[in-house]
Amino acid sequence: MLSPELAAKLIDGKGIARTLTDQIGREVQSFMDEGNAVPGLAVVLVGNDPASEVYVKNKAIQTHRAGMRSFMNMMPQSTTQNELLDLIAQLNANPQIHGILVQLPLPPQIDPAIVTNAIAPHKDVDGLGEVNAGRLALGIDGIVPCTPLGCLMLLQSVHEDMTGKHAVVIGASNLVGKPMAQLLLNKNCTVSVAHIHTRDTKALAREGDILVVATGKSGLVRGDWIKPGATVIDVGITRVPVGDGKTRLVGDVVFDEALPVAGRITPVPGGVGPMTIACLLHNTLQAARYARHIQKGNPSS
Repeated sequence: MLSPELAAKLIDGKGIARTLTDQIGREVQSFMDEGNAVPGLAVVLVGNDPASEVYVKNKAIQTHRAGMRSFMNMMPQSTTQNELLDLIAQLNANPQIHGILVQLPLPPQIDPAIVTNAIAPHKDVDGLGEVNAGRLALGIDGIVPCTPLGCLMLLQSVHEDMTGKHAVVIGASNLVGKPMAQLLLNKNCTVSVAHIHTRDTKALAREGDILVVATGKSGLVRGDWIKPGATVIDVGITRVPVGDGKTRLVGDVVFDEALPVAGRITPVPGGVGPMTIACLLHNTLQAARYARHIQKGNPSS
C-alpha cells in the first residue's frame, strides 16, 4: 500500500477514462435525440493473437456501454492484403459505420501503411492515416491518434496550462511518439524527442518538466532519469514473469524508483491504457459528427 503522500502523486487514468466515457455516452444520446444515426464502430482483427482478441472484445464492450454500435470483423491469419483492402472499401461505403479501426499488428504479408491509408480519413478513428497525421502537423482539426490524445488529457488533468514547459518524449514512433510531440507543440510546450540514435537519453530526460515514455522497453527509465517534480506519463505496457508461472504488467518506467521523484505519474496498469479506449469512443463520436456534416454537403467541417 502506498502512503497517502505517494498515492496523491498518481494520475488516475481509470477514473478520468470513466468520466470521459460517461460524458461521451450522454453526448451520444443527445446526438441521436437530434435525429442522427447511432454512431457505429467497425473493428477489424486479422489473425488470432490472444492479446489482440481480448483488447478487441474490450473495445466492443465499451462501445456498447457508450450507446454506440459495434461491428466486429474477424479475418484469418492467411488473409491477403487485397482481401483486407476489399473489406475496408466495403466499410468505407457503409453509412452505418462511422469509424473503422484495424487492430495492429498485422500479419507480415500485409503493409499496415497501405491499409491505414485505405481507410476514409473521416472514418480513420485511429488517426494514423496520412491525411489526419498531416492535419495534426499543421494544427488543423482532425482525428487525433487515441493513445497520444489520452496522454494529453491526462496531462491536462494536472496542468491547466503547459505553455513554456519542456516536454521530453522518449520514443519516436508514428503510433505514439511523433503525434504526442505534435500535440505538445500545439500546447506551446518546448518539445524534445529522444529516439534510438539520441546520444544521451538519460540527460535529456532529466531536463523534462513533462516526460512521456513510449518505447515498449520495460524498465528503461530509472528514477535518476527523472527531473524532480516532473510529470511522468508511462505509455509502455509489458507482461513480465514473476515466478511460479505468474506474470504482471509493467511500464517503460521503473515505477517504484520514479514515484518518489516525480511530481505526478501514471501507474501501469490503470494509467494510459483506459484512456486509449475512452479516446477511441471520443473519436468515433467525432467521426459520426463529420459524417453528418458530409451528408449536409459540408465535407470540410
